[in-house]
Amino acid sequence: MRLTKYGHSCVRMEDDGAVLVIDPGMFTERAALDGVDAVLITHEHADHLDVDALADTLGKRPSVTVYTHPEVAAKLDALDGVVTTVQSGDTFEAAGFRVRAYGGWHAEIHPEIPRVVNLGFLVNDSVYHPGDSFDVPEGAHVETLFVPISGPWLKLSESVNFIRAVNPRRAYALHDGLLGPAGLNVYDANLARLANCDYARLEPGTAVD
Repeated sequence: MRLTKYGHSCVRMEDDGAVLVIDPGMFTERAALDGVDAVLITHEHADHLDVDALADTLGKRPSVTVYTHPEVAAKLDALDGVVTTVQSGDTFEAAGFRVRAYGGWHAEIHPEIPRVVNLGFLVNDSVYHPGDSFDVPEGAHVETLFVPISGPWLKLSESVNFIRAVNPRRAYALHDGLLGPAGLNVYDANLARLANCDYARLEPGTAVD
């Protein structure tokens, strides 16, 4: 399976000609959706869900299917007819990829800001994208973890503890679009030292196997 990291929180997966994209948001290059077959949306925030980009993609590829939580689906009138709802604990197939949903809630930003639903997705029993959460996929043996590294809802120690709790072979930075070069260098240096696994941050458009 080939993995390509795009801007901020978007990950593209390709396997046997099928293309699955997770969280193409407003900081994501639209090229991430080229040739896509299925899209997974972890939650409703615009940095993870660009409705206009999805609608444009569907105009070109009407066979695309979208999978997300029912509360997010209710906000996607522009995508009527292509959205399949899933809940935490569900296992399903999206464009030939095996997917299991975990978690349920976005991490707390502040007690006065209402939390929204959030699903983490484990793909092909090996790659885990948690959205904006540190929900551990209990019982899973994760090969590749995409770990959120910055945002108004987290601090570095939480990213480190999350990586250690999941215990993957390798971890790649996620939710990194809010940091400038100096901040990225600081976070990368600390995570590489503390992760207890191979850690890297991929520039947008970088692919790995």
